[in-house]
Amino acid sequence: MTVLEDRIEMADTNVDRLDEWFERLERMPVPEGIKVEIVGGNVFMTPQRSVHWHVIRRIIRALEDRFGMDVEALSDVRIDFPGHENGFCPDVVKMRDGATDGTESRWRHDDVEFVAEVISRGTAQNDYGPKKDAYAAAEVPVYLIADPYQGKCHLYTQPKDGEYVIETSVAFGADVDMTGTVLDLTLKTDEFPRD
Repeated sequence: MTVLEDRIEMADTNVDRLDEWFERLERMPVPEGIKVEIVGGNVFMTPQRSVHWHVIRRIIRALEDRFGMDVEALSDVRIDFPGHENGFCPDVVKMRDGATDGTESRWRHDDVEFVAEVISRGTAQNDYGPKKDAYAAAEVPVYLIADPYQGKCHLYTQPKDGEYVIETSVAFGADVDMTGTVLDLTLKTDEFPRD
């Protein structure tokens, strides 16, 4: 087998296992307001608090203000990313123009232009660690972490060789300048709540 054939087989196996996991999870009585995702083959269930949602809503609103109401902005929708069994449900995703969900109603990570994650205490290590690595490996152009505990946003851009080349931190209250990215957007954070 070639390296490419090995990777294709591994990717197919990952998708099959992720499908199986998500099918089982969908049959479980998961309470409303609980986000479920699989990171590195581990299942994480996280309650969404109001602080979390208010930040998500403001980011989505900024995307709608910039790109219009028809922007393909998603929240908590499964997208499979590179790596071992990564079925993420990002807090906010902006898909590239013209992207569509595939034949199995699944979005492709290749079409993701922007991801924002809002930190929760129980899963912060995922957002700063394996998810950041997977987004960089998938060459997601812009990754934003909004951390209400630190009162900061961390912006990661220019993915190269599985890492983000540029990292910028901005305190809540200051603008996050993403004008030099595919978003061409300045995100106001003065209304972001802290926890």
